[in-house]
Amino acid sequence: MNVLDSLHSREDLLKLDRFHTDALCKDIRTFLVEHLSQTGGHLASNLGVVELTVAIHKVFDLSKDRLVFDVGHQSYVHKILTGRKDRFDTLRQFGGISGFPKPCESDCDAFVAGHASNAVSVALGMARARTLKEQDYSVLALMGDGALTGGLAYEGLNDAGESGEPLIVILNDNGMSITPNVGGIARHLSRIRTRPGYYQLKKAWRAATKGSRLGRLFYRLVHSIKEALKRSLIGSNLFEEMGFEYIGPADGHDVERLVYLLQHAKELKKPVVLHVITQKGKGYAPAEATPDRFHGIGKFDPATGQTSPESEPNFSDTFGKTLVQLAAEDSRVCAITAAMQNGTGLDEFAAAYPRRFFDVGIAEGHAVSMAGGLAKQGMLPVVAVYSTFLQRAFDMILQDTALMHLHVVFAVDRAGLVGNDGDTHQGEFDVGFLRQVPGMTVLCPANQAELAWMLRKAVFDLSGPVAVRYPKGGDGAYTEICPAPVIRQGRDMTLVCYGTMVNHALQAAEILAQKGFDAEIIKLNSIKPLDIKPISASVEKTGRLIVVEETAACGCVGTEIVDKLTRSGVRGVMRTLNLGDRFIPHGSVEQLYACTGLDGASIARSALEVLAE
Repeated sequence: MNVLDSLHSREDLLKLDRFHTDALCKDIRTFLVEHLSQTGGHLASNLGVVELTVAIHKVFDLSKDRLVFDVGHQSYVHKILTGRKDRFDTLRQFGGISGFPKPCESDCDAFVAGHASNAVSVALGMARARTLKEQDYSVLALMGDGALTGGLAYEGLNDAGESGEPLIVILNDNGMSITPNVGGIARHLSRIRTRPGYYQLKKAWRAATKGSRLGRLFYRLVHSIKEALKRSLIGSNLFEEMGFEYIGPADGHDVERLVYLLQHAKELKKPVVLHVITQKGKGYAPAEATPDRFHGIGKFDPATGQTSPESEPNFSDTFGKTLVQLAAEDSRVCAITAAMQNGTGLDEFAAAYPRRFFDVGIAEGHAVSMAGGLAKQGMLPVVAVYSTFLQRAFDMILQDTALMHLHVVFAVDRAGLVGNDGDTHQGEFDVGFLRQVPGMTVLCPANQAELAWMLRKAVFDLSGPVAVRYPKGGDGAYTEICPAPVIRQGRDMTLVCYGTMVNHALQAAEILAQKGFDAEIIKLNSIKPLDIKPISASVEKTGRLIVVEETAACGCVGTEIVDKLTRSGVRGVMRTLNLGDRFIPHGSVEQLYACTGLDGASIARSALEVLAE
C-alpha cells in the first residue's frame, strides 16, 4: 500500500506508527523523483529534509503554528503534506503551484521565502506579535547551514537569543560544521544530550525543584555548576553565547528522535536551536553522488538521473570563458561570487586562477564591499551575482564603490525574466536601482558576442562602477556586434530596445511590415549614460515611439527618454512597454513575455494602436 496516497489530513499522519512513517518517507522520495523528473525543480535539498519535515508536521499544526523557511526551495515535502500533492504536476509551471512557500496557496505557508538568511528575523517578528497579542502558537525557523554565511542570519540570531521569546530555530546542517569544539568529549556529550532518557531526567529534575524557593535556588546552583563544567571541557558554542538553548547535533533522518526533540524544544518555552544533520539528495543515488547538480535541475530520466545535454552555450558560459581570457592578460583581474560559482559560469576561472577567485557564500553585501577594497588597492574585481540577489547589496554599491568612483565591474546574471523560479527570482529591478547610482555605467549586450566585447570594455576601458547585465539562457536570432544604434531603418515608427529585447522588436517589425508599416529600430548598448540624440532624430522623422523594456516600470529607461524628448521639444505619440508595477509570477519565459505584452506579437499590436492615433 502507498502510505502517501492514504493521507488526507494531519490526523491521518498522526495515526501512523513508526513502520508506516518510514514507509511514508520512502513514498515521498519516490513521489519527488517521479514528479520533478517531469517538471524540474529543487530535488536534492527536498530529498534531504523528508524525515525532518514529517517530524515537524507530527509535532506542530502548521495551520496555526508558524514555520518560516530559509530558503523556501526545500518546502516541497511541506507542500505535499498540506494538500498540494495532487497539483505537483503543475509545480513551477505557469498558473501552477510555486516552487517556494506562498501564503496565497495555503494557510500552512507562513511567509514567502525566496532569498536566504532572513528566517530568524521573520520568525522573531511573528513570535513578538504572538506575545503582544497574547496568542498561543509556536514559531519555527528552518534554515540550512548555507544561510549562516549571510550576515542577516546573525543579526536575527543575536536579537532572538536575547529576546527570551519562545522560538525554535532548526538548523538543517547538510555539510557545514557549526561547532568549532570538535572532539571525543564533545561528541560524547552530544550523544548523551540527544538521548530521550537525558531529557526525561532533566524534565523530572525541573519539576522536583520548581515547587519551592529553596528548590529553585538549588536548581540554579546545580545548573550553573554543570554549565561551568561543560564549558571548561568543551567550551560553549555560538548559539549558547547568543542566549539559545542548544540541542544537537541530531540525526535528521530519524523521525522518532526528531519528534521527541521537537516536542522537548517546544516545551522549553525559550529560544532554542535544534541542530540536525541531514544528507542532501538522501535516498536517490544520483542526487547523493552529485547533490550540487540536483540542487536545481530541469527534466531528467528518473532511472539514471541523466539530463538532456545543453545544446548551446549560454550567457553565463560566455561570461566565464571571457573572464578567464581577461585574467590571462592582466594579473589584476579577479572574480567574486556569492555561492554561485557554477551558476555564474565561474568553474573554469576558479580552476585556472584559484588565488584570484573568491566565493564568499550567501553574502552579496560582503562581496561588493570586498570588491571595493580590492579596487581601492589596485585590483580589477568582477562581481558575478544574479540580478535578484544583487538587490541585497544596493547600499554597498552606493557607499563602497560608487561614492569613491571605484572601478568594480558587476556581472549581472539572470537580468530580466528567469521563468519558473518566479517572482522572488525575476531580474526585473536592476535597471531601476543601478541607473540611479551616480557614476554607474550600465551596459546591455544583445547576444553572447556582445557580452564578450562589452565585458572586455568594462574591465579594461571604462572607469568607476560598471554593470554588464545579461539574461539567463542563450542567444536569439540577433547575433551581430553593433555599436551603431540604428539596426533597422524605417519611416513610420521608432522602436527603442536594449539587450535581448532586440529579438522581439525585430519580430514586431516583421509583423508590421506585413501590414504595410515600416519600423525603425534603435538598440541601446548603454542605458547609463544614455545617448538621446539618435532617438530624437528618429522620432522627429517617424513621429511615433515605443520603448520596449524587460524591466519594472519604476526607473525604466523609457520614462527618461520620453521626458528628455518632451523637454527638448520633440513631438509625437510616445509609449513605454515594460513589466509594469508588479511582481511577475512563475512560468516559462515565453509564456511570461506573452502575458506581459513583451513578445513580438504583443509589441506589434501595441505599435498598431500607436499608429492608429
